[in-house]
Amino acid sequence: MRRLIIKNTKSIRQKIYGHLREQLLNGEIPPHQHLVETKIAKEVGISRTPIREALHSLELEGLIESIPRVGYVVKPISEDEVEEICEIRAAIEEVGARWAMEKAPQKLIEDLRKNISVSEEVASQGNPKAFVELDAQFHEIIARLSGSRRLQELGQTLRRHMLRYRIQSIYLAENVLSAIQGHKGILEAIEKGHLEEVNRAIKVHLEQSKKDILRYAFKEATKTEVSSEGSSSSFSSFKIRENE
Repeated sequence: MRRLIIKNTKSIRQKIYGHLREQLLNGEIPPHQHLVETKIAKEVGISRTPIREALHSLELEGLIESIPRVGYVVKPISEDEVEEICEIRAAIEEVGARWAMEKAPQKLIEDLRKNISVSEEVASQGNPKAFVELDAQFHEIIARLSGSRRLQELGQTLRRHMLRYRIQSIYLAENVLSAIQGHKGILEAIEKGHLEEVNRAIKVHLEQSKKDILRYAFKEATKTEVSSEGSSSSFSSFKIRENE
């Protein structure tokens, strides 16, 4: 596990929460992994209270679950949750696209064109991992230009949760090219100014992402779950420096 250094700018609980959340969403901590409160506290070198609070926040967010006489365990990947996230994302992004087209149509088209151009260049260089951030930026452009801070925050949260399932499948070159084609379809519909076509393109793009997850990520997740069943996480490099 990557090293965590905590300064006084944020509370210990917030730092631990943010660090663990990032690793859960990125798949660095796999499904069914045990997160033992006392073990984490001992290896980090602090009391159990901020650890307990951070784990409780992660439980409320639905990333881990508390099992009697076992402790906290990373929740397994759920196909139902993927279906739910994709459907909610489609609804939110359709609203975001409509608002962005009304408020800043030319800026929207220009920024999306630039994003796709860079994405194609990255793909041609055979570096699919670099596409992860560009993929997020494409959707962030639409959300930002919608003018709604709440919509932007909701979109970011849903994309992060979806990345938990998608992080490995999106690294495949074929899936990168498929995602770029989906982005192109959305842009073309926006350029035409046809809202129904935009909504359809968004649905098609997210449906393809869902298929990629179901085809690849769940197969890999099953292997990971089997290998990590019954194991406990190691926090030997999880350090806190409160006085830096």
